[in-house]
Amino acid sequence: MAVTDARTVVRLRELTARDAEHAGNKAVNLAAMLGRGFSVPDGFVITTPAYDSACAELHGGSSAGETRKAILATEPPGELTRAVVRAYQEMGEDVSVAVRSSSPSEDLAEASFAGQYDTFLHVSGAEEVLAAMRRCWASLWSERAVRYRTAHGVDHRDARIAVIVQRMVNARVAGVLHTLNPVTGRRSEMVAEAVRGVGEAVVAGTVVPDQYVLSDAGLPADEHGCLVRADLRRLYDTGAALQEAFGAPQDIEWAIDVEDRLWLTQTSPITTAFPVPDSPDGRLRAYWSVNVYQGLSQPLTPMGSLMIRERQRGMSAYLTSIGFSREIVDVSGWLYWDITDGVTDSAKRPLMVKFADDLAAPSGQIIAELAEDPRFPPAEAGTAPAPPKRNWAPIVWLFPRWARVLARRRAERHVRTLTGPEHAAPAERLRWIEANYRTVCHIEANLPRLANTAGGLAQRLAARLLDGIAGPDEINACFRGLPANPTTEMDLSLWRLAMSAKADPESRALISGRDAGRLAKAYQSEGLPEALQTGTRAFLARYGCRVAADMDIGLPRWADDPTPVFSTLISYVDAADTGFDAQAEFTTAAREARAKVAELVRRLPPGKRLAAGFLLSAARELRGLRELPKYYLMRGYQSLRHQLTHIGEHLAGSGALDRADDVMFLDLEEIRALLNGGRDGGHRERRATYEQEMKRRHAPSVVLSDGTIPEHRPAGDAAFLRGIAGASGIASGPARIVHDPDTARIEPGEVLVCPSTDPGWTPLFLNAAALVTETGGMISHGTTVAREYGIPAVVGAAGATTRIHDGQLITVDGSRGTISLGWQGRYSKRPAVGPSVKMGVMDGLTSIRAVADHFGLPISTLHYWERRGLVVPHRRWGQRFYDTAQVYRVALIQLWRQSGLMGIDEIAALLSRTENWQDIMDTRMADIDAQLDRLAAARRYLGHLKQCDHGPSLEDCPQFRAGIQVPEPTS
Repeated sequence: MAVTDARTVVRLRELTARDAEHAGNKAVNLAAMLGRGFSVPDGFVITTPAYDSACAELHGGSSAGETRKAILATEPPGELTRAVVRAYQEMGEDVSVAVRSSSPSEDLAEASFAGQYDTFLHVSGAEEVLAAMRRCWASLWSERAVRYRTAHGVDHRDARIAVIVQRMVNARVAGVLHTLNPVTGRRSEMVAEAVRGVGEAVVAGTVVPDQYVLSDAGLPADEHGCLVRADLRRLYDTGAALQEAFGAPQDIEWAIDVEDRLWLTQTSPITTAFPVPDSPDGRLRAYWSVNVYQGLSQPLTPMGSLMIRERQRGMSAYLTSIGFSREIVDVSGWLYWDITDGVTDSAKRPLMVKFADDLAAPSGQIIAELAEDPRFPPAEAGTAPAPPKRNWAPIVWLFPRWARVLARRRAERHVRTLTGPEHAAPAERLRWIEANYRTVCHIEANLPRLANTAGGLAQRLAARLLDGIAGPDEINACFRGLPANPTTEMDLSLWRLAMSAKADPESRALISGRDAGRLAKAYQSEGLPEALQTGTRAFLARYGCRVAADMDIGLPRWADDPTPVFSTLISYVDAADTGFDAQAEFTTAAREARAKVAELVRRLPPGKRLAAGFLLSAARELRGLRELPKYYLMRGYQSLRHQLTHIGEHLAGSGALDRADDVMFLDLEEIRALLNGGRDGGHRERRATYEQEMKRRHAPSVVLSDGTIPEHRPAGDAAFLRGIAGASGIASGPARIVHDPDTARIEPGEVLVCPSTDPGWTPLFLNAAALVTETGGMISHGTTVAREYGIPAVVGAAGATTRIHDGQLITVDGSRGTISLGWQGRYSKRPAVGPSVKMGVMDGLTSIRAVADHFGLPISTLHYWERRGLVVPHRRWGQRFYDTAQVYRVALIQLWRQSGLMGIDEIAALLSRTENWQDIMDTRMADIDAQLDRLAAARRYLGHLKQCDHGPSLEDCPQFRAGIQVPEPTS
């Protein structure tokens, strides 16, 4: 029976799945268990309309604390009171009940709200039930619930709560059953936790329960604790039945009463379980993530999944020869290869390990470690793929520039044949897509790759000649500033557009508003100044096919929404204002790389010099082509998107779709069915799943079919984090954690820390001091571009985006593959104890160069601080100088940055709100070490409160303002 707004009290067994909005997910789950024949204590639910009738007017504009007090003091409407009392009395005279919350936003797949609302046990009497109801309502506005909603993006204006009243179970033993192992993730195991009496203490974490691991293989051999084997067997069978009924792993609260009857008092989906493929034959199987291989830390749209799976079929010959499955499995937008064959085959495994680590470290190391797992017994060794019989590379080396030009011409001709109809009926557009999408997806496989392959071979042969003469860092230095790389050409093209806009007063005035969305809308309405409008149009004509995560064809391109382009353009203008010049840096890098080639060649014996110089020069001319096939694949994707978008607009206009981009949540057969008059293509459910999966912050690279997520744990050393050395060099700076490059800005000197990268991320590289990624390898897109730009890179640093905090000062050593805390390397000086700069002093002023050298800062950083108004220079004879107060200010800003407590935006906001910034903190330079210790203590304090789900701002922290030393938290 569906609940209407008029119904305020409803029996549990009357609810249906459609009633979640009014009864909450917990109550609906209880009703579903009742409907499937499980033993659930009888009860009723007081619906959200009841809450609205009593409390809706009590929290308009009030604080959470005032709202709680008002709710506790309110008298519910008389009709509601009578309905609750009547429903309670029907259960029996003064029966003992449990009163608990059931919010529509509770027990969701993406946010469980576990423990956020209050529960009251052993409540007897109608008045006590009504009081408990009000306390449940009030818990909707507890500090912890408000913070939890904020953290999960739930609008407080939508906060509503229902209340469940259920008969108490006279429990002999009670607890929780997890239908997968929450520690290992294994779906073949369940974990039961139990205590004597009621199980609330298990949920609250106030006791140490007896714990039992149950599996298909059997129950624990020894009986211990409060459960016997018969109890465990009932729990396992019930858990399996409940998981099958709900179609997902469950957290189940249960109780066994004194008459030995098993009751289920709650079930909710396990929200943290990562979706993994089922084993087709029941054996344990290993899978490698295609998403991670493609540099994606997010799920794919269904259309994106279709295209990537077709793309990989065109490249399957080599991959299957080293142990990858030909077909790819899609689970909720996460794509996987079955790699069991490569794990168990000793001939294929080394090639698979190298391939995986080169592209998405530390995947290969995890695969190698799986071979030691006894659950993967060795298979009979197969045959490794044979090398090609004929190698035409020497001919390409003789004419590298000609080969490079020829490769581009052939690619252009190929892509131009894949332009679909401009004016056509939707059915005709679909026929064109069906006829051409495989050709588009196979662009990379079908383009001539000889020039790119020859470049890689030349680089490897040159490295052999230089073995013992030059190290990897020196050899990599030969490949900075490579010509003909479409990705670096794109970044530099956008830089030139930014410089053109900077030089145009009208464009510069618009950019100074720093509103990328407004600029994008002005461009789309032809409202930008002519120079900027024309330049942007030309840029998007060539590179509008790109976007972050561009391997997913379902995502809008820059041509569809140029907001990310303008966001990056703004940051480029900011960088130029500090004196940075990306074009000059690239030109310098290329010149220095050619000089390095000459230097290394001179180190060799005369007999090897000609060969080494020949190979290194050829490799420099050809290695930029590595990015070429993907660029042209994106051009082909754009043609397909153009046709799909038109079809989506038609279907949305006819009412078959809710919005045009819903077409990306269908396959081609479903699109045809809708064009032929069908009404439901299943796009709503898929979009809901996609949006749910988008909330995951971590995508494992290797998973097992039983749910286990194996991890690589490198041997410990002094480094804070260790990954793969991707691009040589050492750089220090504040970390900038970025999950979405479309909305991010990297200030000059910051270290970009992100899950993964693809060409859509590379515009951020121009300002970055260094790059750290959680996945990636020596030949991944991000690593290649980082080397060309000359910024250090460490890739495959698992957990980097969670272990490193935004604004934290780190040092990236791209030669050793390590990330350390604090200043080292390029800008390694810690702020000194006094402002007594020995050089560059004139009339009591200190030159900007001397200040930069003294504090170990690049001058561009001081320029940036000046532009933000953090420091104010004096200008003499065309030069910048700082007086003593400004030197103090530089020291203070540097100190705050080093503390990791604040980023530059927070520092600017704090100083702008403070008339006398010296009142914030004692600025005597002699006390700088004590101040740093105090900030470290404050940071520990704030971190401890954050773990406890509190979150005071820095200005509210008494340890920061008063300088009180805080001991390390012990709990």
